[in-house]
Amino acid sequence: MCVTLLFAAFTTTAEAQSYRFSSVSVSGNERIESGTILSYAAIPRGQTVSAADLNDAYQRIVRSGLFESVDMEPRGGTLVIRVVEFPTINRISFEGNRRIEDDVLARTIGSRSRYVYSANRAEADAQAIAQAYSQSGRSAARVTPRVIRIGNNRVDLVFEIFEGGIVELERVSFVGNQKFSDGRLRRVVGSKQAGLLRTLIQSDTYSEDRLNFDRQLLRDFYLSRGYVDFRINSVKAELSQERDGHFLTFNVTEGQQFRFGKITVSSQHSQAEVADFQRSVNIRSGTVYSPVRVENVIARMERLAIQKSIDFLRVEPQITRNDRDLTLDIEFVLTRGPRVFVERIDIEGNTTTLDQVVRRQFRTAEGDPFNPREVRESAERIRALGYFESADVQTREGSSPDQVVVNVNVEEQPTGSLSFGGTYSTNGGFGVAASFREDNFLGRGQTLEFAFSGATSNRAYTMSFSEPAFLGRNVGFDFGGGYYETDNQFANYDTKNVTLSTGLSFPISEASRLKLKYDFRYTDMILDGTTVGGIIAAEAARGGLFASSVGYEFTYDSRRTGLNPNTGLVLNFGQDVAGLGGDARYVKTGARAMAQTRVWNEEVTLRATVNGGVLHGVGGYSTRTTDRYLIGNTIMRGFEPDGLGPREIDTATNGGTVNDALGGKFYAVAQFEMEFPLGLPEEYGISGGAFYDVGTVWGYDGAGNIGAGNQVVNNSPNFRHVIGLSLFWDTPIGPLRFNWSRALKKESYDNEQRFDLTVSTKF
Repeated sequence: MCVTLLFAAFTTTAEAQSYRFSSVSVSGNERIESGTILSYAAIPRGQTVSAADLNDAYQRIVRSGLFESVDMEPRGGTLVIRVVEFPTINRISFEGNRRIEDDVLARTIGSRSRYVYSANRAEADAQAIAQAYSQSGRSAARVTPRVIRIGNNRVDLVFEIFEGGIVELERVSFVGNQKFSDGRLRRVVGSKQAGLLRTLIQSDTYSEDRLNFDRQLLRDFYLSRGYVDFRINSVKAELSQERDGHFLTFNVTEGQQFRFGKITVSSQHSQAEVADFQRSVNIRSGTVYSPVRVENVIARMERLAIQKSIDFLRVEPQITRNDRDLTLDIEFVLTRGPRVFVERIDIEGNTTTLDQVVRRQFRTAEGDPFNPREVRESAERIRALGYFESADVQTREGSSPDQVVVNVNVEEQPTGSLSFGGTYSTNGGFGVAASFREDNFLGRGQTLEFAFSGATSNRAYTMSFSEPAFLGRNVGFDFGGGYYETDNQFANYDTKNVTLSTGLSFPISEASRLKLKYDFRYTDMILDGTTVGGIIAAEAARGGLFASSVGYEFTYDSRRTGLNPNTGLVLNFGQDVAGLGGDARYVKTGARAMAQTRVWNEEVTLRATVNGGVLHGVGGYSTRTTDRYLIGNTIMRGFEPDGLGPREIDTATNGGTVNDALGGKFYAVAQFEMEFPLGLPEEYGISGGAFYDVGTVWGYDGAGNIGAGNQVVNNSPNFRHVIGLSLFWDTPIGPLRFNWSRALKKESYDNEQRFDLTVSTKF
């Protein structure tokens, strides 16, 4: 206010006057040179100046930001300029902050010690600190800058902080949605309502950045399901009257669902034959429209063009809308694109990650024809690595119009983790777990992990290493090892195992991979002192056995192509042949098929899994229990581990002290389940399920010595049937699953398990 009044008085007296100054006097400055002030004023000496010129000089000095107050006064032929410099900041401190550390806040502000204090900058710093708290959900945070003068034109700058409480998302709702319920859409967006464990969940706070991401998630969700006219009319975030919660409302228009109509291919490229590219189209008329499927067809056609040495082919999908029958006709037009080449790929911002890790995400190399879609896909692959907080990929013109430079600018983030935790299961009891994992080892994109877990019944020490680009090619290499001890509460013996494994995996199609592997295993059976049957005793007497095996595993995963957002299919088939040295001689074959789909407006999830295996001894090798299949609640629910299949029973004492699981050489299990909402608020993270399992294990081959009065039972392929109910609970410590089951059909000596608690696995 003092500066304004002084200037107002000056302009009033000088408004209609003109001046001629022979000298300019500067006073009040201590750090700033007088010449610097005169350069800002720029008042010519010996020349006539107007009041407006003096006003401009005054404003220039004020706008320099160096002075707390400025006064200009004409005294005859002398212009007197008096200034008061801003003080120097001696120290910056923060008071009242507990949630955000001082060093984090110091990086947020622009004010610095030993720099000139600026009131405007201090206010801006206060706003920046408040914004940092708002991003963490504390929208009610208030920050007040205080100045303490300490002499010699120095001040201490103190930011007094009132953090306030977390302002949670009390409700996320939708207006205008008819095809999908609020609950289904809430599972799409990243913003979550505050739940039971709100103190541990960070996604239940309002964030403007997350809101923008939620918009994109909703658009992608509807577009992938054929709603091409979907739009978000508005997003309204209201603060409750008590200022302790937000109410977030998405106003949407869904529109009609469109399906694919006629799918055709035409060519304007002399080298591209329509018939060749027509075979790349895997879209059927009548299926729900999805832009992802269109992109997949374009990618297939461009790869075919590369195989046929057709450069600069562009595939342009032309869409014709048919509102009468709600279909979209797609014509894939093959054209010749501009002759543009990739001059080079520049990578910046990676201080730890090697250039080659980023560069190998590009299917294009320097000198190749430029493909904009391929560059976009490469950018997505770089972001999917998880090594970078942000990854921006842009293109610009190179040294000539037919050259393009691809600029990759990344910002790295931590990729290592050290975790400690506890475990609990109804079978293993309580335990502890610790692990160290680095996903970008030495900046090479390799993964290294060491882990330990110990519970009442088992202990495990493991390590693993994987290289995703072995010898610079699209070949994965992995190596792992472990030491395992089991104190088996469901059997009368314990085991010790040492494993080493390695393998190479590579793609053989868009959705399938093949892995070639080698495994080395040492297994020892140790009797625990209780009474055992003759078979287990004979097998344990064989001591530790070595198994050296080679094998392969084929995997098909339709989720990689993303053709149907509601359906997925995973197939696994593999074999291990033991006998490359060691004691064991067998061929082990396993297969698994998993499928999932969502029905009833995606409210109910249906899953089906089929497992099977065959073990065949070679060269007279007699398999033992640790080789054979022992299935229980992990593969077939409703039974204890090793709870069904061939067993040695003490019949002399009517089931007495011997009841040993022997395992089988064959097994087959089918699991069917559905997951559905229970009508509870979504923020609780609780849903229900029902399941039906049917399976069996059989094929004990009679090796070993059966004691007097003992016999082997359950050695026939009789199927067991189990039904049950599940409760799924998503918690910050992991997704938990509670199962209550009942066997509809079982054999006499099977060990049933009516309840179990496990960590839920996702498809």
